[in-house]
Amino acid sequence: MRKFVSLAGMLGALALAVAGPAYAHAKLTSAEPAANATVAPPRQIVLQFNEKMVAGFSGFDLTSADGAKVAVKTTVGKDGMSMVGVPAKPLAKGAYKVAWHAVTADSHRMQGDFTFTVR
Repeated sequence: MRKFVSLAGMLGALALAVAGPAYAHAKLTSAEPAANATVAPPRQIVLQFNEKMVAGFSGFDLTSADGAKVAVKTTVGKDGMSMVGVPAKPLAKGAYKVAWHAVTADSHRMQGDFTFTVR
């Protein structure tokens, strides 16, 4: 019985060691404008993540307070860890929501959102 418990413990530890990196997820580490900030109309919106993203499957949508989608062109930066969005026209005064999604090399899709206000 002791050998079984010992072998089971070793296999469990091995499984955690091998599977550990596979459970990493993209996390938003910073944004400009920052969450809940009140700012002058930004020329671009920059999101920084903790790991590299797959460009074709990562991006964000921008909506105004009334839920209308705002045209914004998003790209993943050359470093693979940032997203930049450039609004098609200057943002008007009001609240905006950024809803992002990021897919990492291990194919995990993460998403989140935050708001900011233009004064």
